[in-house]
Amino acid sequence: MKFYKAGAIPEVPNMYFIYGDGGTGKTSLLKEFNGKKIIYSFDLSTNPLKDCKDTDFRIFESADAPNIQNMVSGFLGKDISSGQYSVVCLDNVTALQNLVLENINNAAKDNRLNYQNLQLWFRSMAMFLRQSNVTVYATAHQVDNGAAGLTGKGRYSADMNEKTFNAFTSVFDFVGRIYKEDGQRWINCDPEAGNHGKNRIDERTQFKAEELIEPKQEEKKEEGAA
Repeated sequence: MKFYKAGAIPEVPNMYFIYGDGGTGKTSLLKEFNGKKIIYSFDLSTNPLKDCKDTDFRIFESADAPNIQNMVSGFLGKDISSGQYSVVCLDNVTALQNLVLENINNAAKDNRLNYQNLQLWFRSMAMFLRQSNVTVYATAHQVDNGAAGLTGKGRYSADMNEKTFNAFTSVFDFVGRIYKEDGQRWINCDPEAGNHGKNRIDERTQFKAEELIEPKQEEKKEEGAA
């Protein structure tokens, strides 16, 4: 435990979680972040970033699946402690969750605790990232409940076990859904829309995706202008 006197608590980098359908540009959104970056890719979807000169890659393959928890935890500790990265990206946490759950299922004698162990692992990783002093960007696929007849609030959610999602994103500053409309990419983080969303960084609830990190500032009118 750490204790800080009033007004002395340090500011820490923000953590962002974006979920959305395939092809909405979740991976390429990493380009908007500043500084040296490293991406942990769990679904091999690295083409959108192949020309980025400021981004290193850790690409996890099928052979890594049985040891994915130790590999992710170990490499995160190594990469963050190196001090060379300003941003860490976990691309497709949906895929990571499925790999971790499969390992837990295979190792379990009593399946009743499997989802609890899944939640604890993701919670532990999120707490480590929160204390890492780097910006964190995580992505996930979405679930569209429209086929079940839900068309209003709460139609969309991250494609994760709900309790695992809550355990992982509880320490994140921003959770939002990315989608395309009229050829433009948008992000909605309004909890009143019924979808998973929150914004502890500023007051925005919906905006263009490219403004996630640097909101567009309205031009100030010159004095005397009509």
